[in-house]
Amino acid sequence: MAALRRFGAVKLVGVVRSATNRSWIHGSAVRAQRPDLFPPAEDAMLPAGSFGSKVAFITGGGTGLGRAMTTTLSQLGAQCVIASRKLDVLQKTAEEISSQTGNKVHAVQCDVRDPQAVSQCIDSMESLTGLPDVIINNAAGNFVCPSERLSANAWRSVTDIVLNGTAFVTLELGKRLIASQKAASFLAITTIYAESGSGFVTPSASAKAGVEALYKSLAAEWGRYGHRFNIIQPGPIRTKGAFSRLDPTGAFEKAMIGRIPTGRLGTPAEIANLAAYVSSGYASWMSGAVIRFDGGEYVSMAGEFNELRRVTPEQWKAMEAMIRNTKGS
Repeated sequence: MAALRRFGAVKLVGVVRSATNRSWIHGSAVRAQRPDLFPPAEDAMLPAGSFGSKVAFITGGGTGLGRAMTTTLSQLGAQCVIASRKLDVLQKTAEEISSQTGNKVHAVQCDVRDPQAVSQCIDSMESLTGLPDVIINNAAGNFVCPSERLSANAWRSVTDIVLNGTAFVTLELGKRLIASQKAASFLAITTIYAESGSGFVTPSASAKAGVEALYKSLAAEWGRYGHRFNIIQPGPIRTKGAFSRLDPTGAFEKAMIGRIPTGRLGTPAEIANLAAYVSSGYASWMSGAVIRFDGGEYVSMAGEFNELRRVTPEQWKAMEAMIRNTKGS
């Protein structure tokens, strides 16, 4: 009986696919996406002063998502320290955010790929602000490339920043925080394909998956020291740096939006609000969590039958008639 049921299911799948494939080939109209039903709320969601007297350290804080997260944390009262390789970019960002929020933002140069540079960066931060209460590992590097064209240097250029850089920052800060008996919240920004894998970005997928394993491991081990470790997996959010390397022609953006059920890309302010919540005292019981934040893109791509959303009501009527006429169990 089980075999018959499976055989019947296979026949039904074939009927459905045959009908829908014919419909798509003829280009029938489908229900349009409604991004207006999912407008972004971009004001800071936490109460003013939520990070008063707190110090936040953000890698890759000069641009993109890092800049957005720094801005929100600064608005909420944090004294922020931003770090990356490009000191001129950092200083400009720090001045602009400080002017906007009225809270001091410090710029400290750091190449996260170099453990000695990381140690020196944290020395500088300690002299400026003391050890941080919030650490956000956001520094990243990525580009699209067929895996057969990757050189060893290309592989290292991504994995050294993403995996090694996150590990160097986390371990160096963690050891100092433990020695000082200071609690802290650690947050890593990864990606939805850290979970699934993805072709054409294999160094990034591998490195981000390693970051997630690192953070989940430390959530189990270092909770006894007052340290929390959480992960946010953003879906596609337009930032100048990332999109210039991952979609240089702009050809893929429409396809990306087409597979996101909410019908739009995310915004930097939205991820900044989520990062602020996860890093705050309001989430003090959250540790070891992996939060997918992608407008439904992951589940949309994962479900075998999700493409049936293209089927119109008229096509469903025809398909239902075909299904009812299918013989067998």
